[in-house]
Amino acid sequence: MSKYPEIDISRVKLYPIAERQSRVQLEFLGKPVKPDASFETWWDSLPKILVAEDLKSVAAAIMMARHSKKPVILMIGAHVIKVGLSPVLIDLMKEGIITCLAMNGAGIIHDVELSLFGMTSEDVATNIADGTFGMAKETGEFINQTVKKGVKSKLGLGEAVGKELLDRKAQNLQISLLGQAYQLDIPVTVHVAIGTDIIHQQPSADGAAIGELTLRDFRIFSRQVADLGDGGVVLNVGSAVVLPEVFLKALTVARNLGYPCKGFTTANFDMIQHYRPRVNVVQRPTLGGGKGYQITGHHEIMIPLLAAGIKLGMK
Repeated sequence: MSKYPEIDISRVKLYPIAERQSRVQLEFLGKPVKPDASFETWWDSLPKILVAEDLKSVAAAIMMARHSKKPVILMIGAHVIKVGLSPVLIDLMKEGIITCLAMNGAGIIHDVELSLFGMTSEDVATNIADGTFGMAKETGEFINQTVKKGVKSKLGLGEAVGKELLDRKAQNLQISLLGQAYQLDIPVTVHVAIGTDIIHQQPSADGAAIGELTLRDFRIFSRQVADLGDGGVVLNVGSAVVLPEVFLKALTVARNLGYPCKGFTTANFDMIQHYRPRVNVVQRPTLGGGKGYQITGHHEIMIPLLAAGIKLGMK
């Protein structure tokens, strides 16, 4: 027998399970589907629990936003383009779902290379060894020269590149986010941190021109954010630092100017949840009303699922 005293549990108070609030009920459970099941059947079979329910809630918020003619702003890191999602996002733009697209500076590089040359994403580990990383001549000269033209035309960076791809009749224009958005009159804003993109390494780069166009894009983006109140949606997909910071500043500007930017939905989609998206997209902006979601998974799986769920709800 132990020499240490034990607590006496003979007098603990028990109560009927019927009086307990239980977070999982039978109707919440997932259902198996047959091999020939439709997407609708599969979507309806998901458990009504945790992130499966969150994904449906985000899709529903997006559909409600467009029904109410509120913005759906998509912010993306360049990886979203690299994993092949441009056609999916273009389809959502054509369906009138995405009303504004924001990306970092690397986004225009991958979009331009796919649009003009049908390929992108070099082997960084190999090319950095001999100093050739980021030194592809055509990519840098196309974008940097386009930026300089954009200064003269007083365009935003995304607008300038989209217009130039259209004017040059890019051979793969059908998969260009920038080119298709320009044709559809959907603003694409590009938010550049000088020194982070390969085109900044090349002699054709003009820091003043890049800065002027990306600052104009910040102001264009801020005007889009200003309309989010009472039902808009902001999605951040794969940007861990730049776009969450840009969004928080744009939201501050809009609120400072008196726009009622409250009561909207935000969601962060990423393979790993990071600090800035969590606080600057999901938490802080919705403190005064609204709802934020965190959904973890690979973009090439989660974004097509979200898109399919949205289109299912549009039927």
